[in-house]
Amino acid sequence: MHVIITAIGSAGDVHPFVGIGRALAARGHRITFCASAAFAPLIERCGFTFLPLGTAEEYEAVMADPALWRTRTSLPTLWKSVAGTLRDQYRLLEAACDDETVMLGSLWAFSARLLQEKHGIPLITAQVSPFGFWSAASPSVHPPGTNLPGFVPTPVKRLVLRLVERTFLDGLMKPELNRFRRELGLPPTKRIISEWICSPDGVLGLFPQWFAEVASDWPSHTVLTGFPLFDESGFQQRDSELDDFLSEESPVVFTPGSTQVNGEEYFAAAVAALKAVNRRGVFLTRQPVDLAMAAAGQILVRRYVPMSRILPHTAALVHHGGVGTTALALAAGVPQVATPFAHDQFDNAARMERLGCGVSLLPPASGEALAKALDTVLTSPEVRANCARYRALIPSGESASEAAALQVEALALARVKTSRVA
Repeated sequence: MHVIITAIGSAGDVHPFVGIGRALAARGHRITFCASAAFAPLIERCGFTFLPLGTAEEYEAVMADPALWRTRTSLPTLWKSVAGTLRDQYRLLEAACDDETVMLGSLWAFSARLLQEKHGIPLITAQVSPFGFWSAASPSVHPPGTNLPGFVPTPVKRLVLRLVERTFLDGLMKPELNRFRRELGLPPTKRIISEWICSPDGVLGLFPQWFAEVASDWPSHTVLTGFPLFDESGFQQRDSELDDFLSEESPVVFTPGSTQVNGEEYFAAAVAALKAVNRRGVFLTRQPVDLAMAAAGQILVRRYVPMSRILPHTAALVHHGGVGTTALALAAGVPQVATPFAHDQFDNAARMERLGCGVSLLPPASGEALAKALDTVLTSPEVRANCARYRALIPSGESASEAAALQVEALALARVKTSRVA
């Protein structure tokens, strides 16, 4: 079959779908991958046909926009970026479709959903984190001050969520989405996040049940696959300096991911924390770091290192709460300190903390707060035991990507059977 995969977002949104695409390609299927042009080298290295959205420079500009990482402005900023490519994305996908096409789309793959409606092309939508499911029965965790207390009855939560969706989410997205729907000859839609984005053909949760169970108000046909743990480790050259650094006492790794942070403040706090706990560190960041802070060989700075390569040699991981980073740390059995900033990061951090695999701090975390959190996760027998427990529950290899690939194949098979009956 021909699988068109659309993954909109940062590396944490794209990597799981690359892993699934590789699993499908290994099973003999043709893969076309639509994502930001910034991911062209990765996608082309995988041997997929690539449909680039925008330019790499436009992607970097969006990622570097501080408004994308502020609680009040994150969603409007993200939607502006998604809406700006809606028509180009649709045309790219439509031109790539053939009689053997089935589609797999991420949360923001709105154009794939539109193609399904317009042309009946089979589509599975997949959520990389539980946060992507709109739920009153099992609400996601949002920034402090925006969460309903646990004692609020579910019917009340449902009413509140419906009000939020109607006044804010639909109010933000409906004008542009319905304008394009009219151009396509489709009727207007509403309840975009709670209902419309979920494909009636199939919905995947790209995480295990112990991380988040399927809630009663999620789509009834939701299937959980586990974490697809692709992180480019097979494509990266060895770094002898990093290998030598890791061969000594295990360091603490710090990464804010794609999140735009005050680098000077963030890494100054990291340096202070490392001194307090008497540990060496590795800083993974795309932002400039004052090399004076990395003096005396105690801190190494890298732009990117695959987590599966560095985490087995790591004492603890301090990160932004991205679901991919969280999952890779769970798979490595490494204690975590999460400092969430926006989007699904607060929910992922809360779930990691509930599992007992680390602690979560509100940003910006001071050096003192980071040191206290690191001391806790580095010395706690309970944290170590919980990390070992959940590491054992994550299968090695590409089993989650294989599970997702099987769901895509099942959809294609159902389509063939339907066609034969017709």
